[in-house]
Amino acid sequence: MKASDLKGKTPDQLKDELLRLKKEQFNLRFQQATGQLENSARVRQVRRDIARVSTFLSEAGRGAAKG
Repeated sequence: MKASDLKGKTPDQLKDELLRLKKEQFNLRFQQATGQLENSARVRQVRRDIARVSTFLSEAGRGAAKG
C-alpha cells in the first residue's frame, strides 16, 4: 500500500482499513505460530501498512482539531 492510496480516504475508511490490516496481522501471526505461513515477508508489509494508516489517522485528527 502506498501513501498516495491513503490520501483520498476519509477517516472512517482509514479506520476500516486499519481494522482489516489488524485482522490480517492476527491471522498471519497465527499461521506463523502453527508453521503454516508461506510468505513471511507479508508480516513486515502488514506491520508497516498499519503504521502508515495510523499515521494518516493521527494527521487527520490533528488537521480536524486545527481547522
